[in-house]
Amino acid sequence: KPKFRIPVDSDNKATELWLFSFSRPHMSAFHLSWFSFFCCFVSTFAAPPLLPLIRDTLGLTAKDIGNAGIASVSGAVFARLAMGTACDLVGPRMASASIILLTTPAVYCSAIINSPSSFLLVRFFTGFSLASFVSTQFWMSSMFTPPKVGLANGVTGGWGNLGGGAVQLLMPLVFEAVHKTGSTPFTAWRVAFFIPGLMQTFSAIAVLAFGQDMPDGNYHKLHKSGEMHKDSFASVLRHAVTNYRAWILALTYGYCFGVELAVDNIVAQYFYDRFSVNLHTAGLIAASFGMANIVTRPGGGLLSDWLSSRYGMRGRLWGLWTVQTI
Repeated sequence: KPKFRIPVDSDNKATELWLFSFSRPHMSAFHLSWFSFFCCFVSTFAAPPLLPLIRDTLGLTAKDIGNAGIASVSGAVFARLAMGTACDLVGPRMASASIILLTTPAVYCSAIINSPSSFLLVRFFTGFSLASFVSTQFWMSSMFTPPKVGLANGVTGGWGNLGGGAVQLLMPLVFEAVHKTGSTPFTAWRVAFFIPGLMQTFSAIAVLAFGQDMPDGNYHKLHKSGEMHKDSFASVLRHAVTNYRAWILALTYGYCFGVELAVDNIVAQYFYDRFSVNLHTAGLIAASFGMANIVTRPGGGLLSDWLSSRYGMRGRLWGLWTVQTI
C-alpha cells in the first residue's frame, strides 16, 4: 500500500487540504489544476481589457464584439461536453493538458488577427480552453475524500476563475510596458497576447510533468494492470445524457456562470466608454468582479461541506438552491 505524506482514507483520497503543501500526488494535483485553469481564464479573457484598442485597429462594430463574446462562450460549452468524457476515458491529467495545448495556438494567433472574422475565430477556439474547469473538478473528486471535496473544488474553481479578474489588470499593464519600450499601440496590444500564450503553454507542460490522475497512479497504468475498469465512449455518453440530475445542474450552472462570462466579456469596455476612464482604470474596476472568486467559490465549498456533514447530499442541494436564489 503506498504511503502518503497527507492523511488519506481507505481509497487513498486525502482527508485534509494542506493549502501550502505541494506533496504528491494530492496537493500537486490541487495546485496544478487551479493554476492551469487560471491560465486558461487569462487567455480566454485577454481580449476584452484591450477591446478599445483592438476595436479601433480592426474596425469592430458593437455587433462584432457581441458575436465574439458569444463565440468564446460557445466554444467552452462544446469543449466541456467533450472534456467530461475525456476525463472518464483517459484521466484528468492527459485530458487537461491536451485541451490546453490544443487551444494555445489560437492564443498566439490573436497577435496576427486583421479582421472581425479572424477576431471571432480566435476567441471561439481560445474559449475551448475553459473546458479545463471540468478536469479540475474531476481531478479534485479523484484526490479528496467527500467531506473535503467541496472545499477542494471550491478553491481550485475559484482560484482558476480568478484569472477572469486578474487578466483585467494584467493585459493593460503588459500593453503599457510594451508601449513604453517604443512600440506603437498597433504593435503593443498584439505583443501583449504572448504573455497569456506562454502562461498557458507552460501550465500544460507542468500538468504533464508533475501531475498524476489518481492517488494510486495514472489511468494508463491502472488500466494496464487491471486495477481500474476501462469504460467505453458509448457507455460514458449514455450514462451522462440519461441522468436527469445532470440536466438540472447544467441549467442551474448555465444561468449562474453564464452571467459571469457575459460580464467578463464587456465590463472593461463598458467603463472605458461610459465613464471615459483610461484603460488601466477600466481594467482595475473590471478586475474587482472576477477577483471576488478568491473568496466566493471557496466559501461555497466550505458551506457545501458543512451542510453535507449535517444533512447529507440533501443539504448540499438546499445550499445550492439558497445561494442561487439569493
